[in-house]
Amino acid sequence: MTTEARMPDLGPDELDRRVTEVAGQVIAWRQHLHRHPELPNRESATAKLIEDHLRSLGLDEVRTGLAGHGVVGVLRGGAPGDRVVALRADIDALPVEDLCGVPFASRTVDQDYPGGPFPVSHACGHDAHTAMLLGAATVLAGVRDRLPGTVLFVFQPAEEGPPVDEQGGALQMLKEGACDDPVPTMAFGMHVAPFPKGAVGYRVGNQFGASCLIKIVITGRQVHGSTPWQGIDPMPAVGAVLTGIGQLYRQITAFDPITVTIGHIEDVGRFNIIGQTVTLWGTVRCSVEADMTQVQKRLSTLVEHTAQAYRCTGTTEYLQDVPAVHNHREWVAAALPTFRRVVGEHNVARTPPTLGYDDVSEFVNEYGGLYVLLGVQDLEFDSEGVPTPTEGGRGMAFNHNPHFYVDDDTLATGVRLHAHVVLDHLNGSLLPGT
Repeated sequence: MTTEARMPDLGPDELDRRVTEVAGQVIAWRQHLHRHPELPNRESATAKLIEDHLRSLGLDEVRTGLAGHGVVGVLRGGAPGDRVVALRADIDALPVEDLCGVPFASRTVDQDYPGGPFPVSHACGHDAHTAMLLGAATVLAGVRDRLPGTVLFVFQPAEEGPPVDEQGGALQMLKEGACDDPVPTMAFGMHVAPFPKGAVGYRVGNQFGASCLIKIVITGRQVHGSTPWQGIDPMPAVGAVLTGIGQLYRQITAFDPITVTIGHIEDVGRFNIIGQTVTLWGTVRCSVEADMTQVQKRLSTLVEHTAQAYRCTGTTEYLQDVPAVHNHREWVAAALPTFRRVVGEHNVARTPPTLGYDDVSEFVNEYGGLYVLLGVQDLEFDSEGVPTPTEGGRGMAFNHNPHFYVDDDTLATGVRLHAHVVLDHLNGSLLPGT
């Protein structure tokens, strides 16, 4: 009589052991990506690194060229189960100088990017996101025979927004069928943030706000600077529009935070020429998505009528709409036990509202699931639960700041979160209503 050898059930402890084994490689990936950042829709080398590693894992399928440089790896588990988790990481960098002070800091300058040249850095932490998801793919591929379902590893380009005359980002990936086969039953991701190292921050409701890109064009009539009365100067109209924008928040309920920010102004001319047009680029952010239409209408009215008051014309376009990242209460409740198992109950905390945005919302809205923050900086919770700088640490530096930094030792925690969420969803313990 013979007894067949039976593989042990897959559990959290084995996942954690495998994460420990890959942690050094995750740090190496992150440091390489940090040193070699690429701007939205230009992530060719980053995509090649991702593709090469996913193929080395022997996944069932590796899809490339999605929305430009998007990559999706498909891992079908060997155990019975029909649930599907989509794990998402963004891969693009920012036109921001790197002043984070590490030996592997970026010195990259993109000479050809529209509007450039620009210094380029991972000042938002997407290098960490990419490295953590590569680590999760490695861990989960190593236990594929016991996975009761399927995992999609979704590496998304252009989260920061592609150039305005190009397509890209999460919505474009979905349009191109990135997750059509199989269709996810849950989407999950995380964003590194100035939060205590290894802590998970979550919010019921909007984890991130709704966003759109603004293009405002004020048009006058060009003339020499010595004879302004012979033309129409658009600059005074621009100044009045900027002043008016600062009062828009007073036209929306004070209990729904909004912001309208103009980050870039373009004029065509020189010091002694009154130019024909001035273009303002900016963003609208709304904590309550339903307010977006009202804010846009009021901004368009402000631009049009203010320009007319200065004998100019004004037009406003709204581009690259991104819906809010909304964590439904049922998904949060289902995931909290997983988060607490990974980082400890004292390290799982609610976060305040933010007007930041992330187009991971396209995945979460389409398939369900949730998006959370992972703390990666030298901070600690004070007696009120507020993150404060740790004595002797590197302090707090926000995303998109040239000094933003990530503590490499926290990357393994992100890999564990990915792996544990996958295991719990596929085995049925992380589901709304359970």
